[in-house]
Amino acid sequence: MHPLPNRRDVLLCGAGLAGLSPTLAQDDQTGGDPLGSMQYPGLREQTIGKAPARFNEQVSVKGPAFADDAMNVPLLVDARGLSAVGGGVARIKVAVDRNPVRQVLDFEPLLALPMLAFRIRMEQASPVRAFVQTRDGQWHVGGIWVQAAGGGCTVPGVTRADGSWSKTLGQVQARFFNNVLEGSRRLRVRVMHPMDTGLVAGIPAFYLEDLQLQDSAGQVWFKLALHEPVSENPLITFELPPQTLSGLRLVGRDNNGNRINTEVGV
Repeated sequence: MHPLPNRRDVLLCGAGLAGLSPTLAQDDQTGGDPLGSMQYPGLREQTIGKAPARFNEQVSVKGPAFADDAMNVPLLVDARGLSAVGGGVARIKVAVDRNPVRQVLDFEPLLALPMLAFRIRMEQASPVRAFVQTRDGQWHVGGIWVQAAGGGCTVPGVTRADGSWSKTLGQVQARFFNNVLEGSRRLRVRVMHPMDTGLVAGIPAFYLEDLQLQDSAGQVWFKLALHEPVSENPLITFELPPQTLSGLRLVGRDNNGNRINTEVGV
């Protein structure tokens, strides 16, 4: 278990730590991290640069206490609590402190709700973070500890191991669900792709880089940039406004230039 310090002691990270004396702030090697991770200051800089970030309970990250399958760790990130803060949510960045590839995804909700569910690979037990930027430029951070057996980033996926990935590459399954969450329509998308991390001998990094949902007028409803730790055959759940239009298309590409362009039926 990782006990949380008093919340008043961890409100601000970056230039200094709220509620701590200068001596204690200098001695704190975690940047005031409520999860107590020594890797947090470096992860924060890698993810958002030198910008300050506030730990905020309105950024919810949910996942299993222990991940039985380190190659498919389910996560839910929900930043709806910030919808009325700073002009609303502009983007969500997800990162893992102790993964060899730390960056997981970068989500711009645009017309979607600021929440999504997905699965990732984890190499070992680690905090998982969501960095949320509101439209006023401020960053807010939430996270959880996930215990994992490990090795999820350094072994080949099932379809890579059996060679079946090439037969299904780029295939898309998409389905809407109504009345699951009040005030939205749920879109669940699966894109068939091996999502190779590049950390398995003889298998270079090969992963989806970009997904967008567009309507018939070319308006973009969300943008999603993905990185290597997203699980094989990504299954991602989005929440869209209830007045979703017809003529939606999921478009994107992987790091080898293979294209995704599929109609999403309503």
